[in-house]
Amino acid sequence: DKNTDGRVYVATYPTMMGLINETDYSRRRFGPGYFDLIVIDEAHRSVYQKYRHIFAHFDSLLLGLTATPKDEVDRNTYRLFNLEDGVPTDDYSLNQAIADGYLVPPRGIRVDLKFPREGIQYDDLTDEERDEWDAAEWGEADDDAPASIDPEAVNKWLFNIDTVDKALKVLMTQGHRVAGGDRLAKTIIFAKNNNHANFIAERFDKNYPEYRGDFARVITYRVDYSQSLIDSFTQELKAPHIAVSVDMLDTGIDVPEVSNLVFFKPVRSKSKFWQMIGRGTRLRPDLYGPGLDKKDFFVFDLCANLEFFNADMSEPAGALAKPLSERIFATRAELVAALDKRDAYPDLRRDTADILIDHVQGMRLDNFIVKPKRQVVEKYQEPKNWESVAEQRLAEIVSEIAPLPTTVRDTDESAKRFDLMIVRSQLAILYDDPIIAQRTAIQSIADGLLEQLRIPEIQKREQLLREVAEDEWWVDVTLPMLDDARKKLRSIVGLLERSKRPVIYSDFEDTLGDVTEVDMPTMTTGTDIERFNAKVHDFLVQQPDNLALRKLQRALPLTDADLSSLQELLIRSGVGGEAEFAKAIENARGLGRFIRSLVGLDRQAATDAFAEFLEGRTANANQIEFVDLIIKHLTRHGNMSPKLLFEPPFTDRAPRGLSQIFEVADANRIVAALKRINDSADIA
Repeated sequence: DKNTDGRVYVATYPTMMGLINETDYSRRRFGPGYFDLIVIDEAHRSVYQKYRHIFAHFDSLLLGLTATPKDEVDRNTYRLFNLEDGVPTDDYSLNQAIADGYLVPPRGIRVDLKFPREGIQYDDLTDEERDEWDAAEWGEADDDAPASIDPEAVNKWLFNIDTVDKALKVLMTQGHRVAGGDRLAKTIIFAKNNNHANFIAERFDKNYPEYRGDFARVITYRVDYSQSLIDSFTQELKAPHIAVSVDMLDTGIDVPEVSNLVFFKPVRSKSKFWQMIGRGTRLRPDLYGPGLDKKDFFVFDLCANLEFFNADMSEPAGALAKPLSERIFATRAELVAALDKRDAYPDLRRDTADILIDHVQGMRLDNFIVKPKRQVVEKYQEPKNWESVAEQRLAEIVSEIAPLPTTVRDTDESAKRFDLMIVRSQLAILYDDPIIAQRTAIQSIADGLLEQLRIPEIQKREQLLREVAEDEWWVDVTLPMLDDARKKLRSIVGLLERSKRPVIYSDFEDTLGDVTEVDMPTMTTGTDIERFNAKVHDFLVQQPDNLALRKLQRALPLTDADLSSLQELLIRSGVGGEAEFAKAIENARGLGRFIRSLVGLDRQAATDAFAEFLEGRTANANQIEFVDLIIKHLTRHGNMSPKLLFEPPFTDRAPRGLSQIFEVADANRIVAALKRINDSADIA
């Protein structure tokens, strides 16, 4: 009830955002001093990204709770609580909860099915299976069947009967059972997608007709009465006993009777993985009979998740993508600045600036998010301040104005994404960059819409769609041509049916290897390691006179004597024992790399390494920003894997990463520069 009164309020973030702006007789209902304590549930990176303004508004004590592994909590969230990165005030690990008797441990079972792990090779099939392969409707443009199927495609759009049958047989013969062994214990099968979930349920009913109907049910967001199915699943004696789910049961469901989890899809997020594991950790007394309590649960892994997380539990810290509206606003502002610089296309420049001015004029100055930026907002609500957008003014608009809320709303997400695609194409043309990616995407949209001419709104734009779909239209395409297409097509883009690859059902014989119990990945929040690293970091930053440390930070060649000096430095710190240091050094692949991961790289050294991309050459804004992101990462983390260049935040600007905005030769030089920096932490 938004109009109630009390001592303790429980609210969602969006509701509180709205209530903060409400006034009662010109007085704000919830002023900065209204609350003495604010408790944040799920206090991880999305909280800071989306709702930090709530906590900036209120002057109160702040307590944050999260089950997210500490190294996946964004550093800005730690700063919200005035904490060091990766070092929360307190933690309670899964291992500790198990040791204290509050949860039960998982037992990992590796199910060595070949197709989900290695894919399918045509040459490995029997003659009969090759005939089936050749006869399948693959949907390829040239009508030729592929020579192989990647593991990623198996259970995504290719569903193989034998693979699912063998997986179900392992579950039904080796899974935990209840009712004196007569019935499989409550089980969750994590499927890859909705089609996969349906296929699993169909194969179960086919193989186990005595259970046909309610024993195994698909529970996804697409299923009618899914909540009713969940309610039944939570009841010990009631069917379904097997829930085949896609995302819906990964978190937030508490069924103590769950004793089998089947990972029928790869999971590469550590946070997601442990949330899914958590579905089986609940205690359940007398599950197997009087005095026979639940002691553990099985994790049947068909997709190498256990190997992945045992081999490498770390993930690169990524940044959340900025909201779509913010990205469009910032890109349009950049377009205006680029047009000013070239003194080109005055009509397009005026129209684009008008859109931006309307957006800013829709910002309410009494909104508590806008209020702290009132001065700069009022400045850009004046049209005269948009008459010339120089580089410095552009930076202010993008950083200060773009993230703010406005009453000017466009709820058509498809249209907005199309706008962004077009504006990025216009910018690319101005920067003399290739627009192949945008062009291909736009042509695909036009082609898709032309297949739906039965819809009157699309039929009206048939001529333009045919032109945009043809390569000839794109020869010497101009910015006004693109903007005209944007205006005329944006309203119908949302009518495009999402194209789908044909679903292939096959019956090739899969290979089932050993079904063996394996060690589960380390079940810890990792906070002990982070505290250890934080203490080492604190000690190292207090050693400004150590020559070897300075050489390491500046990427200068190291000698054996330097590494010996660094080794002695660590021992002298007294932070940890020999085993702890040995493990940390092994994980970092060397003493120098471990230390530099804590102290970072000197910014000037990082800048010098990429000077050729910043000075003495013509580089566009995207390229400069991309290189600056690399320098920031190296300054913070000390080294960098080239694969991160194809992940956020680098893909926020260039969806295809490094190769999208740099020519091959330049991209290779950047990778080589990273390798030199990484290798500089080893002995020369």
